Amino acid sequence: MFTTLIAVVFTLALVAGVPALSYSNAHNTEIRNLPRLRLYLSAVISQWFLTVVGMGIVFAIAREVFVRGFAAMPISAVVEWASGIAAAAILALGLVILCERRGWLPPETDLVYLLIPETPREKVWAVLIISPTAAFCEEFLFRGYLLTQLHGWLHSLLWAWVVSSVAFGLAHCYQGWSGMVRAALLGALLAYPVVHWGSLYPSMLAHWMIDTVSLLWLGHWMVQRGPADAGETLE
Repeated sequence: MFTTLIAVVFTLALVAGVPALSYSNAHNTEIRNLPRLRLYLSAVISQWFLTVVGMGIVFAIAREVFVRGFAAMPISAVVEWASGIAAAAILALGLVILCERRGWLPPETDLVYLLIPETPREKVWAVLIISPTAAFCEEFLFRGYLLTQLHGWLHSLLWAWVVSSVAFGLAHCYQGWSGMVRAALLGALLAYPVVHWGSLYPSMLAHWMIDTVSLLWLGHWMVQRGPADAGETLE
């Protein structure tokens, strides 16, 4: 009974608590005054704290997440799946950015602008710390723990897939409505190799590729002002 309660509380934290914190951060004006590296460090600490707690819970009540989520796979298969998923996601993101610059979609939020690295040091952080942290922690939490737990409770892989993807989208509410939809669709895509292979490795590698390309290259294109919002300033 106690272990079930712990699982329920942690699941609610992922489904509702993380999105609530993301929403709070999006409306916290003090965050916008922090140096970019402080933002990075805060995000890294928060994600690893939640992941360590999640690993403790998984070890205590759901060890099958470790057994299945980190099941061995041929390296070639990991790279092929990760590369295919990353290529599809990056292409889709490029199309989204094009639509934003043409004014067909709303522009990115202030917080997205603040997270794009500019200096060499920030770019090193983005590639070696921010992207790997997001790849490991978010995949373990949402595609490892949450997907597995919801599958057991709902007795439906499809609904577990949908709910975990929506939760992942809501966790990115600081990116605005279009960002949440984008993240939810990406979450569903990243869940596919987990469902197919039972392993998190392809999703983790793909996630790292997507975040790295987004931060180092697409991000600068993303935050450039298009004709629809030329002359506007950030609030």
